Amino acid sequence: MTRTHGVRARRRGAGVPVALLLPAALGLVFLVLPLVGLLARTPWATLPERLAAPGVLTALRLSLLTATLATLLCLLLGVPLAWLLARVEFPGRRLVRALVTVPLVLPPVVGGVALLLVFGRRGLLGGWLDATFGITLPFTTAGVVLAEAFVAMPFLVIAVEGALRGTDGRYEEAAATLGAGRWTTFTHVTLPLVAPGLAAGAVLCWARALGEFGATITFAGNYPGRTQTMPLAVYLALETDVQAAVVLSLVLLTVSVAILAGLRDRWITSP
Repeated sequence: MTRTHGVRARRRGAGVPVALLLPAALGLVFLVLPLVGLLARTPWATLPERLAAPGVLTALRLSLLTATLATLLCLLLGVPLAWLLARVEFPGRRLVRALVTVPLVLPPVVGGVALLLVFGRRGLLGGWLDATFGITLPFTTAGVVLAEAFVAMPFLVIAVEGALRGTDGRYEEAAATLGAGRWTTFTHVTLPLVAPGLAAGAVLCWARALGEFGATITFAGNYPGRTQTMPLAVYLALETDVQAAVVLSLVLLTVSVAILAGLRDRWITSP
């Protein structure tokens, strides 16, 4: 088996035309070179001190907290939405699916403006929330969570819907035949079947929330200790301390690489 795989690999590699190999190599360099530049400019000698700085730790804690809360919100709302799109035929399902994916292509700043128009004090719902319950979302930590959930939820919905479509529906039919209700079937049969896709979608959702910038700064502002997440801290540090911005960027890069390494077996497969 190993010899056969090696022979196939050599055959595939032997037929690569130079006309494709050269731009492929340039594309790889284009993607990797900025990361190399970041590592080269990292102040390794003072890295521990800079990582221990109060502002860095505060922004990191806030980022981890808001990204986790945003992911939980996406799980609460996104899993049922993915199930609806995968399992239920209804008029306008394609339109709903298209609307779900809009945040993927929508500029984050536009998303922040849209959130302001809905949840701002003079927004469609914000005025009512403020007058009725005294709840104000813009420029608060809750606003950060809302902005991150808005841009990150499509990643979860797409992953879970794909996992649901790839599962064998006979297991759910068998559970229904044995007398299990819809909720029991969903929690004891459907969710275990899609657990790998659900986990992958949740991790990607969390990573997207952790790196969110545009919608957050537009809807929640950039207030240290309250709404200043790691990406916002990087943006602010660029104006005053470039090395601090490099250190913060290195932290985000490390998290991203760790996530990709954890999902490698699911998203990167070889025949």
